[in-house]
Amino acid sequence: MEYGSKIAVLGGTGLVGGAILRSLISAGYKDLIATYNSTPPPRLAGVTFIKVDLTRQNDTEKFFQTFKPEYVFLAAAKVGGILANDTYRAQFIYKNMAIALNVIDTAYRYGVKKLLNLGSSCIYPKFAPQPMKEEYLLTGLLEPTNEPYAVAKISAIKLCRYYNEQYGTNFISVMPTNLYGPGDNFNLETAHVLPALLRKFHLARLLEKQDLDSIKKDLRGYPIGFGLDKRIDISNPDTIIKALSAVGITIKNSASSRTANIEHRASDLQVAIWGTGEVYREFLYVDDLAEACIFLMEKIDAPAMRRFCPDCFVNVGTGKDIKVKELVTLIKEIVGFKGEVFYDRAKPDGTPRKLLDVSKIKELGWQPRVELEEGIREVYEVYLRQESGDGK
Repeated sequence: MEYGSKIAVLGGTGLVGGAILRSLISAGYKDLIATYNSTPPPRLAGVTFIKVDLTRQNDTEKFFQTFKPEYVFLAAAKVGGILANDTYRAQFIYKNMAIALNVIDTAYRYGVKKLLNLGSSCIYPKFAPQPMKEEYLLTGLLEPTNEPYAVAKISAIKLCRYYNEQYGTNFISVMPTNLYGPGDNFNLETAHVLPALLRKFHLARLLEKQDLDSIKKDLRGYPIGFGLDKRIDISNPDTIIKALSAVGITIKNSASSRTANIEHRASDLQVAIWGTGEVYREFLYVDDLAEACIFLMEKIDAPAMRRFCPDCFVNVGTGKDIKVKELVTLIKEIVGFKGEVFYDRAKPDGTPRKLLDVSKIKELGWQPRVELEEGIREVYEVYLRQESGDGK
């Protein structure tokens, strides 16, 4: 890529797309186009935002025909945590496959010089050897709770490979580990584990302090999901407490959720966590991923990647994981919640472990910079600034 190249970031308002835009701007790229599919984003200097439904072939083709991007980052996707993946299974496979089919084929037909497709570590088998190497793709059964999403992402990888082989395109894919960072999704129904834990413990800490005004402000700023937002009457503390209880923030041994009881037992709170807490997860700060994507787009073409992976993709992560119980303790301490934690073993854990082997991306010359605790503290600070109205 050259600094004057026309670059499209598809899904430019999402966690990954937003980070890629920030990194491109910081690196000095000037001609940037970003797509979105819902609420218009705030203006960003140097970026033209275009509303496009990439699940619709005609809309996708019109975008490429009109703007003629030379380089494309495919970061648009329907994403979510274990609950969302397991609940909206048809949506996850249909929307993600539709986006991949439309974008990859249209990029070929309109002569895109290079495309980078964002995938996910969930493409690997549930019981893959650890750490997971690129060659473990399709060597075993997938984790059932996210199989629809994984199938769609595997299809996108294969599309890129076979378009390269048949048409000589320069399409590569990146498989990041679990991501977190500024711009994350804090809806408790659809969020990934780390932002969901941050939000839960934050709300629990506010309840612990009996700070209902701050809880109201938080609920106005972010939905919590599960159909609860429409049922919460902000002027009625009882409905707020019941909503918090429904998402696992409860008063132990309380026969009632009346406000009076909360005032007397504010320190006697409990936060429920899905599963046993015994599984392991790896986390990557999203700005590190963005820098990896730009590095690969600038320096590594499909033929070079094919030499170590026929499917032209590479893992991107830290190479270090953490037990969910340890993550819970870390976030609990960062937020300052003093109450108890309950592990709901009736809920699924997901894949026991999915640590990426990142030796290939490191051999290519990239490695992450942000440590987990530092990254979590930064995300929480951003969350607090947005909640207070500072920095939006």
